[in-house]
Amino acid sequence: MIDKQYVEKREGGYYLSSTRISLASVVYAYLDGHSAEGIQECYPLLTLEQIHDALAFYLGHRAEVDADLADKRERYDQQRQAARNADPAFYEQMAVRRRELRAKT
Repeated sequence: MIDKQYVEKREGGYYLSSTRISLASVVYAYLDGHSAEGIQECYPLLTLEQIHDALAFYLGHRAEVDADLADKRERYDQQRQAARNADPAFYEQMAVRRRELRAKT
């Protein structure tokens, strides 16, 4: 029996082996309701075997992966807030532009 490992931990996160695609990307697509085939449409370099294995890994290590995703989300939110605090005028200008674009559609 050949035991392939499709998920590996590197650079502080989980990735599909031999790719730059994070497990988080596949998990978020799955949690958004995408099937394995739908995920493959988003990431055509992945095989269905890789996707199914990644999802099996997630389901088998759900608490650990969910904790990792929550930690990453918290760090992202902190960095985002720090950027907003560093240049509030820029972010206000961007918000104005977004409202203008939405009004046009």
